[in-house]
Amino acid sequence: MLRWAIIALVVALIAGVLGFGGIAGAAVGIAKILFYIFIVLFLIMLVMNFMGRGRGV
Repeated sequence: MLRWAIIALVVALIAGVLGFGGIAGAAVGIAKILFYIFIVLFLIMLVMNFMGRGRGV
């Protein structure tokens, strides 16, 4: 998912350089949403990993 966020960011940067304002804005929005989803999933997995280590498995 992080890869998709980076791809959307690159598309936004290229569109911004070329002057496509609407496309750049949409791509930036998508990149932000994917980035925040990635961060939330990362934190959830990190907490689950620490909770799982407490067991003697």
